[in-house]
Amino acid sequence: MTIDPRLSINQATIKHADLATALRVTAEAGVQGIGLWREPVQAVGLATAASMLGDSGLRFTTHCRGGFFTVPEGPSRRASIDDNRVAIDEAATLAAAGASGSQAILVLVAGGLPEGSRDLIGARERVRDAIGELAPDAAAAGVTLAIEPLHPMYASDRAVISTLGQALDIAGDFDPDVVGVTVDTFHVWWDPDVRAQIARAGREGRIATYQVCDWKTPLAADVLLSRHYPGDGVIDFGSLTVAVEDAGYTGDIEVEIFNEEIWATDPLLAVQRTADGFARAVSPHLAARAARV
Repeated sequence: MTIDPRLSINQATIKHADLATALRVTAEAGVQGIGLWREPVQAVGLATAASMLGDSGLRFTTHCRGGFFTVPEGPSRRASIDDNRVAIDEAATLAAAGASGSQAILVLVAGGLPEGSRDLIGARERVRDAIGELAPDAAAAGVTLAIEPLHPMYASDRAVISTLGQALDIAGDFDPDVVGVTVDTFHVWWDPDVRAQIARAGREGRIATYQVCDWKTPLAADVLLSRHYPGDGVIDFGSLTVAVEDAGYTGDIEVEIFNEEIWATDPLLAVQRTADGFARAVSPHLAARAARV
């Protein structure tokens, strides 16, 4: 099977693999890019992780994750802001270590409602304020902050930013090179306005990364773990992928899956199955658009 050169494996797809294993199996499967998570990087130390990434020959496509900005002002919020500054430095260092074409992109998850709060509007404004604090740091480091809207079922506990439109409204306060958005099919496929918002993101130069995985019901008891290989569910990857491409996005496309059964799979096999699903569900739409252009 030919591996699509734009495919990247987000490390969450093989969550239980340590960094060395994740890099090895991704390269062994013929995939050219990888998105890393902070915890495995910190487990070996940033300098060691950067050296390992450089030795792997893989492109670095995103760093996951920053964010969690919704708590009111106080020690917890200050700690979160400071930790995001560390994440910005990590993203810059890893991007410099990766193969040619690596991107310094830090994915941001907004955070859910603070304990006892029902103030959704206020929580969203605190996200905007936090990004305002961090934007100068990101600009100085050459890092793009990529706001990721999450499906509304996560609004209370994980992300008060639920639509691409909401993410773009916040990003619009900042330079497009500094603050963009993450388009993740799992989170946006349901939105009747998604294609219009993808087009808007393209006009504004805001699409920092495109992530794909599938939605299938019934959902897992822990809905966080309900993602599937591309092509195994109901998402229309054709219309979404063409919309992202038509919006001018030409970068890597990550597969990011949270699923206990997939995590229990041998990591090399999981990467191979991911590449196969991508080849069947996503690559044909990239090729079809390229042929039309």
